Amino acid sequence: MPLHPLQTPHSGYHWDGKDHRFFEGWYFRLTLPETRQTFAFMYSIEDPVGGQPHSGGTAQILGPKDGYFCRTFPDPQKFWAWPEGLGLGHWRGDSPAKPRLLSGTEFKEHITEGYQVTATWHQGYLNDPVLGPVAWEYHTEPIYGWASTGQPQQSTAGLLSSLQIFEPGWQILMAHGHSTGWIEWQGERYEFANAPAYSEKNWGRSFPQKWFWLNCNAFEGVPDLALTAGGGRRQVLAWMESVAMVGVHHGGKFYEFVPWNARVTWHITPWGYWHMRCDRLDYVVEVTGTTNLPGIPLRAPTHNGMAFCCRDTALGDLSLKLWQRRGSALDLVVAATSTQAGLEVGGGPWDEPWVKE
Repeated sequence: MPLHPLQTPHSGYHWDGKDHRFFEGWYFRLTLPETRQTFAFMYSIEDPVGGQPHSGGTAQILGPKDGYFCRTFPDPQKFWAWPEGLGLGHWRGDSPAKPRLLSGTEFKEHITEGYQVTATWHQGYLNDPVLGPVAWEYHTEPIYGWASTGQPQQSTAGLLSSLQIFEPGWQILMAHGHSTGWIEWQGERYEFANAPAYSEKNWGRSFPQKWFWLNCNAFEGVPDLALTAGGGRRQVLAWMESVAMVGVHHGGKFYEFVPWNARVTWHITPWGYWHMRCDRLDYVVEVTGTTNLPGIPLRAPTHNGMAFCCRDTALGDLSLKLWQRRGSALDLVVAATSTQAGLEVGGGPWDEPWVKE
């Protein structure tokens, strides 16, 4: 099985084969600067042992102009995933092929509906009776995983994530890459070359109680820049904690701001405004996301199965500033803006702004 050298920890499938409550979810995003649109593919599997109330899979696609497409996969036996690295797929309907990675030709010949994805290849065909079909094929060249260029890849949540005391687990699979291929969506064909690409995953028993997320790797005039930031109230053993982090890749270097190396503060409104500032001894980062768009509700795994519990836009405005601290002075490393940021809030309650000073 060919694994890409930038494969991050936790890229493989986490299910242990037991019948306890379990989900694993994957997120693959493409930004198309020429058309100023985004495609985000979200795949999930729940209770893969089968026979449970929530057993099965889901494929959601966030498309151009914050459009939405969703198909369910009732049979978990038609799902496959590699435990050693990033590779998964799910079929619908009758298929003579055993669930596994197929060649592009085999997939077209044998799969009536489904998807397959690895670190470097993504292919699928889904058909909604009302919205019609969506099809895609593209290659990806990873540039940044979750580390500086040439350095060992890191766990997003640090060393503790491998101990499985957090609920859920979170791992950025690829902070930045380039994808080339095509997508057919609602009768329109989008062809792209070297489009900015991003991927991440979650796994565990449910999503956090409440969370926020920002992502962008399509900054105007600064192609070699990628941001992922997020925070949430999550379970750690028997107690809840609020944590957040910011990760920036630029110029071959990874700038990580996490609770154990930085002071992380945030101000997130129920919708429309995201602000984070992180202070380390050597670097400072400030991120602001805004949107006037209404966003689109998306499904996420909960204790009671998939539910509309988060709101997203892929067309958010975002500004990023990173400074290096030199004594009492701050020297600007990079400043950039985008109108194609991914912005999200989820869970709740979101009755008022969430502020952590």
